[in-house]
Amino acid sequence: MTGTERPSAIGQALLAIGDQWTLLILQRAFLLHVRRFADWRDELGMSESVLANRLKELVAGDLLRPVPYREQGRTRTEYLLTERAIALWPLLVEIWSWERRWVPRRHGLPELAHDVCGRRTDVELGCASCGGAPVTARDTETVRGAATFAQVTVARHHRRTVRGEAGRDPLSYLPETFELLGDRWSTVILAAAFLGTRRFADFQSELGVAPSVLADRLRRFTELGVLAADEPGARPRYRLTGKGLDFFGIFAFIVDWAQTWYAGPPDTDLRVTHRACGRPFRPCLRCRSCGQALGRTEVHFVMPEQRLRLGVGRG
Repeated sequence: MTGTERPSAIGQALLAIGDQWTLLILQRAFLLHVRRFADWRDELGMSESVLANRLKELVAGDLLRPVPYREQGRTRTEYLLTERAIALWPLLVEIWSWERRWVPRRHGLPELAHDVCGRRTDVELGCASCGGAPVTARDTETVRGAATFAQVTVARHHRRTVRGEAGRDPLSYLPETFELLGDRWSTVILAAAFLGTRRFADFQSELGVAPSVLADRLRRFTELGVLAADEPGARPRYRLTGKGLDFFGIFAFIVDWAQTWYAGPPDTDLRVTHRACGRPFRPCLRCRSCGQALGRTEVHFVMPEQRLRLGVGRG
């Protein structure tokens, strides 16, 4: 990709949110209504320079909107979620749900409560086009444009970071999640796996990834139980495990959000079809307890040990 070519919509989305600190900043804005620099710094234990950099990127990417306010006679700035950022709420809930099912952690996750049916619940992936649920990766067909992978692996603004003591509190996403999301190659390698790529040479030719980088990601994905090598030896075939296939919900929300909010060059999109209805697959979340589609303002998180309500849609 030359410097004058625009990345695909998915490439632009991964550049905007495919970073550990960025997702945690947005998550705290949703759940705890954090809006001010000092509150993010104290809540996340971030250095001021890193936080200032991420907030600048989030404003430039139209994910946060700076608003002045007065405090003790001084004008300060707080940051509000934009419409583009608010549209990410189902992705954050789906990440919570995937971690709940697959990632052991020292501290229990907050519980999701559905205000409509009044129950503590989990979510399932549904098709907004037809209302069908649950939908799995095997219930869909994905076709990529001719240049999708060539335009998706854009260079990051900054190096990937790993948060120290990750998982020490119930809200923080775990390092395992960021092995799959917080790196420009990881999500694309998973996308290729969802599209049926199986052998090392095929991943390399499809993606143009350096052999050392590809070998490292495939090794990590195998260690994490996301991929399994069916034919150990010189030329193994990598298949998605149940854990890897279940990541499809997160993948689907990223693709849908990306292609809703960003415009890419021709032939760089991914077209996902729901086999049951034959229509474009638009992911949505449904309540496992009552089966209804979830609205952003109809759910909240509860920390049982603290009796703390963390509203996804309030504020």
